[in-house]
Amino acid sequence: MKAARMHKTGGPSVFKYEEIPLPKAKQGEFLVEVHSAGINPVDIKIRRGKFKLFKAHLPATIGRDIAGVVRGIGGKKGKSAFKIGDPVFGMLDYDRGAYAEFTLASAREIAHRPKDVSERDAGAIGVAALTAWQSLFDHGHLKKGQRVLIHGAAGGVGHFAVQFAKHAGATVIATASTRDQKWVKGLGADEVINFEEQKFEERTGNIDLVLDLISGETQDRSWQVLKESGGTLVSTLSEPSKSEARRHKAKGMHMMVTANVEQLKRIAALIATGRVKVSIEKAFPLDKVGVAHQYLENGHVRGKVSIHMSPSWGTADDSNELPLRVPTEQVEMLSTSGLTGLAPFY
Repeated sequence: MKAARMHKTGGPSVFKYEEIPLPKAKQGEFLVEVHSAGINPVDIKIRRGKFKLFKAHLPATIGRDIAGVVRGIGGKKGKSAFKIGDPVFGMLDYDRGAYAEFTLASAREIAHRPKDVSERDAGAIGVAALTAWQSLFDHGHLKKGQRVLIHGAAGGVGHFAVQFAKHAGATVIATASTRDQKWVKGLGADEVINFEEQKFEERTGNIDLVLDLISGETQDRSWQVLKESGGTLVSTLSEPSKSEARRHKAKGMHMMVTANVEQLKRIAALIATGRVKVSIEKAFPLDKVGVAHQYLENGHVRGKVSIHMSPSWGTADDSNELPLRVPTEQVEMLSTSGLTGLAPFY
């Protein structure tokens, strides 16, 4: 099978598109043929060797967001969460790797993909959507009628957060660049503050929850917009100041996304019914992962950047079902790799 692997840490050029062995699924694992994979800022940190929570064992296949089809199940026959041919999507653990034609996943990392959610969209959900959901509701405890300020609202996490918060009945104030004003407003934001021309702390206040996707000075200035007591600042990038939290009688926390299949299902249901839209600014083929990383690094991307493994996307961006792309020699490998149609889970 083909994969885009990094052989050293550094810039986008570290990826090498090459043939590697098909992974073998163990007990409780599924072999997934990857049709779509999202690229996230954390992938860039891992590529650079700057992510403290995970250091890739080189050469490494990285990437966490996937959508595809189950092609094999490891272990003995028995009850299984998925069967061969099931369309799935999800968020992989760091050591799995989505930048490949095939990868391994457990039932803790993937969910069934609804037929009304395209593979292209499903492959961009994982990290960004779960981060937005967990920041707003698990950590920020956002409720109907509250006011939320979302920094970096046009990005991967931000564009989901605006829509989730609006769907929950909150008043949504967002910060975005000049070029993204109308676009973020179209996502459902009640007010969009142009951070290039205005200081958000002079435009808004009495905020119940600040979702900080920027950090640095933006985070430092955010304390003053919280309501007088009981406000919350959640950052996806850095630990908020404890002293500032005490001074403003607020809560401050740094969150890290975790796999949650039930939340993936709820998010997919919102997308399937059209209440939430997935924005993919640009998709690249698997052999252009380095170019895709460079594109994401270059600046303000609206929504997500992704990679795909199907030429049919060139003419059918919303295709739900994509063809099996397993060469003859890999079919033989599948049949001899110890995979079975069913496997028990414990």
